[in-house]
Order: sequence, then C-alpha cells, then structure tokens
Amino acid sequence: MNGSIAKVISLNLWGRVMKKNLAEMSLEEMWQLFPIFLTEHQSRWKEWYAEEEKRLKKLLPQTERISHIGSTAIPSIWAKPIIDILVEVPIESDLSVYKESIVHNGYICMAQNKDGISFNKGYTANGFAERVFHLHLRYAGNNNELYFRDYLNEHPQAAKEYEELKLRLWKEYEHNRDGYTEAKAEFVRRCTEQAKILYGRRY
Repeated sequence: MNGSIAKVISLNLWGRVMKKNLAEMSLEEMWQLFPIFLTEHQSRWKEWYAEEEKRLKKLLPQTERISHIGSTAIPSIWAKPIIDILVEVPIESDLSVYKESIVHNGYICMAQNKDGISFNKGYTANGFAERVFHLHLRYAGNNNELYFRDYLNEHPQAAKEYEELKLRLWKEYEHNRDGYTEAKAEFVRRCTEQAKILYGRRY
C-alpha cells in the first residue's frame, strides 16, 4: 500500500470517528480526541471558575462548599486548561437531585458511585470547546484536593516539583489519561498527607 492510499484510508477512518457522538466513542477514541496538553497559567481561568461557581450556586440545591481545585487553581504552574470544580453537598443529600440539575446545565455524567459523581462540560465531537470544566460532586468532607491545592499554593518548591513532574509525563501519557493520573498519584498522596498534618481540620 503506497503512502497516499494509506493517508486517505486513515483520514476516512478518522472521519468516521469524528461523526460519532461522545457516547459512541471507545476510550481510545476519546483519548485521541481529547489529548493531555499543558500550558502556562492563564489569569482568565480564575474568572471562568468564578462565573461557573456563580451559575452553579443559583442552579443547585443546598451545598456545603463549591471550590476551585486542580492545577488551574495553582497560579504558579503549568496546567491542563480544564477548570476542576469540587461541589460538596450535605451528607444526607440525594445525589440524584443534584445530578439532574447539573446535567441540565450542560454537563455530561462521566462516572458515578455511592460516594460521588463526576461530570464534564466542554467536550464536543470536534474536540475541546473554549471553556472546559470537570465537576466533582461529593459529600461534604470528601475533599483531599483542597489540602493538596493549599499545600502547593503555600509551598512554592513543592509546586515547582509538581510542575516538573507533569511536564515530564506529558508526552509519554498524552493519549492515556489513566496512566498520567496514576504516574502522579504518589506525589499527590505525599503532599496531601503533609498538608493534613500541617493544616489539621482546615476543611
């Protein structure tokens, strides 16, 4: 098979993938369409979070706390341009009630178990939208990400080490989000444990 024919076949196959909606795509197709990529911190991320937080507060039933988490909440480091939001709700809450409201606000449910539900917004059949959000719905107190965020914001050397780790892993795991997350897990665990010792019951 010559190069030109192979290229045409490849484009045709990719075109069929692009015509699928997200629910029809395999995990491998999703990772190809939505690769990991990092960029320098953008001041607009804070504004995007604030606007989405305001929208969620109007939309959702009672919440304990809504927080900006993840690397976009750490101004000193490179990050995936995805705004991570943690929504904590009262222990006695029915998560399905919150789920319905969140989905009506344009989010897609990605995973669900008894402890929480994960959503995203800004993923389209043509790739990322301009604004992309991950929303983590959990019961109050399930919030290790807050301790990790605070620790990195208050310890610049740890933040720098985390940034260097992410940059090293970027290309190796560009199309493997699970592998990328697992490769960072030990660093995140260590910093979170140190934060909880240092901060006590801050949250």
